[in-house]
Amino acid sequence: ILFFLFVCWVLFWLGAHPSAPSEIENVTGKQSLIEFLSQNPTALGQASRQQFGDELPYLLKILDVEKPLSIQLHPTKDQAEKGFEAENAKGVALTDSTRTYKDRNHKPEMMIALSDFWLLHGFKTKAKILDTLRQRLSLAELATKLASQNLADFYADIMLATQDQLAQWLLPIIDAQQKAYEQNQLAMQNPDYWVLYTLHAMKISRDKLDAGLMSFYLFNLVNLQVGEGIFQAAGVPHAYLRGQNIELMACSDNVIRGGLTPKHVDIEQLLKIIDCSEIVPQIIAPAPQNQVYTYPTPIADFALSNMPYAKNTEIFGRTLNATILLVMAGEISLEAAQQKLTLKQGQAAFIEADTDYRVH
Repeated sequence: ILFFLFVCWVLFWLGAHPSAPSEIENVTGKQSLIEFLSQNPTALGQASRQQFGDELPYLLKILDVEKPLSIQLHPTKDQAEKGFEAENAKGVALTDSTRTYKDRNHKPEMMIALSDFWLLHGFKTKAKILDTLRQRLSLAELATKLASQNLADFYADIMLATQDQLAQWLLPIIDAQQKAYEQNQLAMQNPDYWVLYTLHAMKISRDKLDAGLMSFYLFNLVNLQVGEGIFQAAGVPHAYLRGQNIELMACSDNVIRGGLTPKHVDIEQLLKIIDCSEIVPQIIAPAPQNQVYTYPTPIADFALSNMPYAKNTEIFGRTLNATILLVMAGEISLEAAQQKLTLKQGQAAFIEADTDYRVH
């Protein structure tokens, strides 16, 4: 039974992905979690090793989204394996800024809001997209076009649009709404608000408009309250816009971007794997108060549990697989056998599989 204290930051990853493995500390010093697991694979647990091999299958992040993050989506396992091998065959280095597939794994994600949180998530229904476009004179021609087109072909045309086309669609909206935006008169449920906000926050110039700005009229704009969450399946386009969250995902850094970023945008891969299905967002309900609760997820790579506690609370448990415990508030003692750690807010511990533990 071994406990290790992670060295953590306010914004950080917890996991064993080669891009940024967590560092653990014990009585002998510090080492990366990857190195520890290679030396102690039984720490992962038998069931995990049988399904995922001798690697930690999940990655946890804490994010503070001050300005919009890139529109992105993630591949299936099969797509990731093929894409990774194809880029290897072309000799694209893993550190190359144009590299799309950083590993062979899929990257389904679940996020839980730690504050009022805004994001884009999947395509709206075609009827809602048409209604949104028709409400704006400069986008009305797009509504006519979409009425006789499927979403996949329509989205491809948007992402391949010229600067002149983007200007014809977006500049009339930007000019008409600029004063209302500056006077805080635009509701945050209005996609025009997010176009103006993103334009200013990301310093996007009028002569170099980003096609990703059109996504505010095509994707679901979702507002999550504290404790609520959402699951991002493979292929579903999404973008985090504002707020703080905890994000848990399969251990992968495969990101195919669709705009609103200075990073590489691979339009060919984006259009190849994007899921253009009409989506009605399914919000994950907050954890019940005063009980240990595991959020439901449709995949086996990870599970996130909420463990609320008050002063003098004691919680007993046993790990089946390799587990990371992160302290979000307060201070706890974590004990197993003859070992004990004191953890404060922002600190985390790695707990080996098949460990009986007590939290006080």
